[in-house]
Amino acid sequence: MRKVLHRAETRGHANHGWLDSHHTFSFAGYHNPERMHFGMLRVLNDDVVGGGGGFGTHPHDNMEIVSIPLKGALEHKDSMGNSSVIRTHDVQIMSAGTGIMHSEYNHSATESVNFLQIWIYPKERNINPRYGQQNFDPKQRVNRIKTVVSPDSSGGALWINQDAYFSLATFMEGFETDYKLRDDNHGVYIFIIEGEVEVAGESLTKRDGLGVFEVSGVAIKAIKDSEILFIEVPMTS
Repeated sequence: MRKVLHRAETRGHANHGWLDSHHTFSFAGYHNPERMHFGMLRVLNDDVVGGGGGFGTHPHDNMEIVSIPLKGALEHKDSMGNSSVIRTHDVQIMSAGTGIMHSEYNHSATESVNFLQIWIYPKERNINPRYGQQNFDPKQRVNRIKTVVSPDSSGGALWINQDAYFSLATFMEGFETDYKLRDDNHGVYIFIIEGEVEVAGESLTKRDGLGVFEVSGVAIKAIKDSEILFIEVPMTS
């Protein structure tokens, strides 16, 4: 087993007033040559956007983008004609492919919105752009690892253009289980949204991240009630 540990307080940080963002990997003005990516996982940003604030229309191409609201609601518009609001327990995906323009704004004029924005390198370049959004019942992930994004739509998950799997879990204090990787060439990045868990000999708390690879599975124990995001990705293209 090999592992990469990222404590919450070691993340890059940028506060623009309307946007307070923490970067697990190098992004924008934060550059750390030792934290460029974890396999095909390129960006994991923990963004808080103030009331009325947001990202104006901007382009993306050849990247798989996953957004997971943790608190509040985010308003989305794009060049494919999609216009929607994503809320807590929703997951949104965009395959940018040959190119897409989109904007993201806080749906509330007064309350902040907190969401995770995650970028994955694509499996195939220059595909037709596509969009997906789905609500996932939080009851389905209590003491269970619920896959919400995968390479296909089996099991009701959203699908992206990469052999990657996103899963969410709510583990109650004392619960123990194993995460089984789907491929020997994959790794899993475990991000603690809330709570405290033990993974691979490490004690992880809120917003800590641990990447594990060259292993078939990893044991997890909830020390406190915890919300966890698992991102399983190929380690090489």
